[in-house]
Amino acid sequence: MVATRPAGCSVFLVEDEVMIRMMVADMLEELGHSVAAEAGEIGEAVKLVQSTEFDLAILDVNVNGKVITPVAELITARNRPFIFATGYGSSGLPAEYRDRPALQKPFQLETLAQVIASTLKSAPV
Repeated sequence: MVATRPAGCSVFLVEDEVMIRMMVADMLEELGHSVAAEAGEIGEAVKLVQSTEFDLAILDVNVNGKVITPVAELITARNRPFIFATGYGSSGLPAEYRDRPALQKPFQLETLAQVIASTLKSAPV
């Protein structure tokens, strides 16, 4: 028998635009996931990523004009999967993370569900 993750996972969400963050949180809940924590700026995200338990993170690449790299590094050190959300396409991702999954903003519920499922499937258990 292969170990599988439960259908719903806890998500750490970093997005500087409040309305987008609320919309993504609603989408996650509609998909059966929960939001473990959310942040709207890098400093807050750095603190939360160190103190919050989560299965997956969704990170806006550009948070108030700053690149999300410090948060991505901490998540990588914790061996947690993450997905970038960007309006700039894959070329807007930090160079060292261009192999990570990315959602092109704006994205639909079905796309979010597919990217979460494939990211969790390929993540270490």
